[in-house]
Amino acid sequence: MAKTQLNVRVDEGTARAARERATARGMSVNRYIEELVRQDAGEVGHTFVEAASDFMKQYGAVFAEEFGADREGGTREGRR
Repeated sequence: MAKTQLNVRVDEGTARAARERATARGMSVNRYIEELVRQDAGEVGHTFVEAASDFMKQYGAVFAEEFGADREGGTREGRR
């Protein structure tokens, strides 16, 4: 999809919040703003899938260690 540049003016507090939230999510401010607009426009399902994908890229190894094939069936030592 072609990208179009969009310039907006916001107060410094809003700009700071956008930068902080984008950084906390490991994404650029551009992508963060784009996702907010998509959510507002009704593309929440798509945004959720992207966020879940990003989350699994970051934490997939932790999930595999905790819930991997050796733990299939949901059991842990000492618990059922």
